[in-house]
Amino acid sequence: MVVSDLVHYLNPGNRLCSLVLREPQSPSPFREWKGRFPECHLCFLLLSPLVIPSEVPGKRKNGGHGVSQVVLKFGSMWSQVMEKDNASSPEGFVLLGFSDRPRLELVLFVVVLAFYLLTLLGNVTIILLSALDSRLHTPMYFFLANLSFLDLCFTTGSIPQMLYNLRGPDKTISYLGCATQLFFVLALGGVECVLLAVMAYDRRAAVCQPLRYAVLLRPRRCGQLASLAWLSGFGNSLIMTPQTLMLPRCGHRRVDHFLCEMPALIGMACVDTMALEALAFALAVVIILAPLTLILISYGHIARAVRRIKSAAGRQKALHTCSAHLTVVSLFYGTIIYMYLQPANTQSQDQGKFLTLLYTIVTPSVNPLIYTLRNKDVKEAMKKVLGKRGAEM
Repeated sequence: MVVSDLVHYLNPGNRLCSLVLREPQSPSPFREWKGRFPECHLCFLLLSPLVIPSEVPGKRKNGGHGVSQVVLKFGSMWSQVMEKDNASSPEGFVLLGFSDRPRLELVLFVVVLAFYLLTLLGNVTIILLSALDSRLHTPMYFFLANLSFLDLCFTTGSIPQMLYNLRGPDKTISYLGCATQLFFVLALGGVECVLLAVMAYDRRAAVCQPLRYAVLLRPRRCGQLASLAWLSGFGNSLIMTPQTLMLPRCGHRRVDHFLCEMPALIGMACVDTMALEALAFALAVVIILAPLTLILISYGHIARAVRRIKSAAGRQKALHTCSAHLTVVSLFYGTIIYMYLQPANTQSQDQGKFLTLLYTIVTPSVNPLIYTLRNKDVKEAMKKVLGKRGAEM
């Protein structure tokens, strides 16, 4: 197994190593949807690709280009990042935000806190309902639970620091905190791009091939598609985060932004960043434009299928099935494309800050509302769960 190379460079007593290498004691937890959803957790999705053999034994005796070399390369790159900035920026960074407008910061603190609490409530509710109600043990709600978990991670990784900086005069963030924030913002943003494309494929299968829907999106394939989304996003971040952090900044510590975001950090560099921006653009084409193209193709097939439906009720049902996802795609991709598919120096700072607020706090908070306001299944599941809790009390 490829993962044995990775474990060789880790502590042999590490519990994670033993977990990854442990032979499965039972069939795949994705064998059935009904009654098994709590086992379809994201830890399994992230670890399962590591224990699947990806090459024939004996093919790499003399090659020396396995996962171990990739791990060592990234490990060396990250150690260089840490050593470089421990020496050059021992005090971390200063996130300016709107520090020149304290009244606006006070208003933003209240707004951001309200949206953050709404995000926590809405996404936790969707995850719990998807796990507790057997009627929601379907591919659509499996992917929706992944999206809700993703939004929880995305906001929790960025908003608490933002609230801390908005609350008072202290705008500092440690170098390690900035690196961690940048890594997860890039990773989870990439995951959402691919996951939205996977959800578009789910809707296409439901509308265009309803009789084969259960075969096309059987549990094992759903797990593989979700794993692809998570691994793609984190792979992109593993490449771009070290490259961004290793840029020479000539002692500059003031980040004119709320977050340690890639465009803002690239703009701080005191060297020519054209090569890095070209790399970022190339990866953005893969992570952003390729999934968007697949989404557009899926909805092209859906539109053609809807036109062939003769009854008005059937057309309305098909459009209703896709409207929530299409709204989420428009909100998310509109801001992401504007932020990451243009040079870092072309957008005004205030404009970039407000766009960041849009996709950092607004989009994750409205996703649950978009998917549940007109969704009868979720409403009935909520009534069922609340009814049970009320009866128990």
